[in-house]
Amino acid sequence: MSEKMYPIPFRSLMNWVVTEYADCGEIFGIHKAYRASGKSLPIFGERIETPFGPAAGPNSQLAQNIIAAYVAGARFFEVKTVQKMDGADLAACVPRPCILANDEGYNQEWSTELTVPQAMDEYIKAWCALKVLSKVYDLGDPDGFVFNMSVGYDLEGCACTRCSSARSNSRNRGTRTASTACINSCAVSGPSSTTAKDN
Repeated sequence: MSEKMYPIPFRSLMNWVVTEYADCGEIFGIHKAYRASGKSLPIFGERIETPFGPAAGPNSQLAQNIIAAYVAGARFFEVKTVQKMDGADLAACVPRPCILANDEGYNQEWSTELTVPQAMDEYIKAWCALKVLSKVYDLGDPDGFVFNMSVGYDLEGCACTRCSSARSNSRNRGTRTASTACINSCAVSGPSSTTAKDN
């Protein structure tokens, strides 16, 4: 895996999903989609359909990975920590890869591959995609999953401008450019049930 991550525009992401599903009934290589039973569990004032999902790490930074985890049955998403140091500043002082697991696994703190705005855009794209895909492909309740985000590593980090902005944007998804792009893409050419292929 490269240390560089390249976000995919929402429209391209959704076109990939629709095309792959229509061609072979898969979404990002997941052969058999998990379809929720209708049961749910309470958590943080919300409901989740399964009590598991990916832990924070490079695997939960890009929207396509979150989508693949959802299709496989994950409903609790611990997204990567949003922190005050990112981008070139972080790359200059933190060794890569941030997680090294040749034999034993070690995690390097202060690790993120995306900038805070890029990370927020990815989480918003994933959140919007899961809302749409849950309905279109009958994978579960659009409100049956939770994103759990940690912000900053200390009080100073939590109070910084970029982390405050991330918290605000995560609560007010409609104000982010990514959210608007997602909504516009779905309105113009979103996936339809006629493209869905039953397994």
